Amino acid sequence: MVVEDLKIDGKLIKETIDKLGQLLSEFYVYPELATEMCRKLQTIFFDGVTRASTFCEEITKQLQMISNDMHLHVSYNTAEEKPSNSNDRTESSTDPRKTELMLDNYGFVKVERLPGNIGYLELHAFAPPEIAGETAVSAMNFLANTSGMIIDLRKSGGWSPAMVAFLSSYLLGDSPVHLNDLYWRNTNITQSSWSMPFVPGKRFGAYKPVIILTSKQTFSASEEFAYNLQAIKRAQVVGEITGGGAHPGGVHRLNNYFEVFIPSGRAINPTTKTNWEGTGVLPDIEVNQEKAFDIAYDAILQLGLEQMLENPTCGEERLIQEMKSAMEYKRLNVC
Repeated sequence: MVVEDLKIDGKLIKETIDKLGQLLSEFYVYPELATEMCRKLQTIFFDGVTRASTFCEEITKQLQMISNDMHLHVSYNTAEEKPSNSNDRTESSTDPRKTELMLDNYGFVKVERLPGNIGYLELHAFAPPEIAGETAVSAMNFLANTSGMIIDLRKSGGWSPAMVAFLSSYLLGDSPVHLNDLYWRNTNITQSSWSMPFVPGKRFGAYKPVIILTSKQTFSASEEFAYNLQAIKRAQVVGEITGGGAHPGGVHRLNNYFEVFIPSGRAINPTTKTNWEGTGVLPDIEVNQEKAFDIAYDAILQLGLEQMLENPTCGEERLIQEMKSAMEYKRLNVC
């Protein structure tokens, strides 16, 4: 459905800015930056702005210039008013977004066994396990017996830290691993994220090679997944530096026309003691995203082959030959 661009006046702009300042002061993860943004908001003149879309673009640009926080943005949305402190993104049984998510397979775009017994998973979102868990289990169980895995996050954004931990658990062993912490300013609580000692079905395991593909579009929860596994040396990252969003938060209603996503938390990795906010996840092999898959596939075939040759098992002769054939085919078909 196309939403008509609202014509706005000075009264609505002032009302929106006043409410925005109040919410930033109360919820934004860094109070000192919230104060600076509130001060800036009082000095901006929107005399030439008469459309909602233009107002959202301009005010978001000003907020992000100060905060360098790509999560922080104002949107035009005429949905029924919600509580101003709503941080929930839960779906009701009649919510059309739930059907849309299901038709998108909850962000699980492709699961495939590539020549050489390499698993490939393309993800576009980290939907919560409570709605995407069955799909996630099916995908990871399908890939469990592959000899290496490529996880493609080049078109993947954010959403659920719980799904980050859930998928990570399949790539690790039974012993829980401390993956990440999230500090929430408004409650002064730190939540710890750990891998799970039990997962439905079979694990891929902690020792077979994993490579994660990234691009400039890779953002938020997808960045957490790559950053966490890179930090504990469980996965290599191949591709572009990611978007740089490590501040989770929630949507707050400003009035009947506008809403704002305010980051109220920050990630603190237990290994690095920092996060990827503003810097992005730095790849182990930095290449243009269009070349990332080919480079990763070559690398993981080599890693998988080396692993098999170091610890040969009866019955793997055919697979070793399949890996060698896949490597030779790629070598002969390089442009």
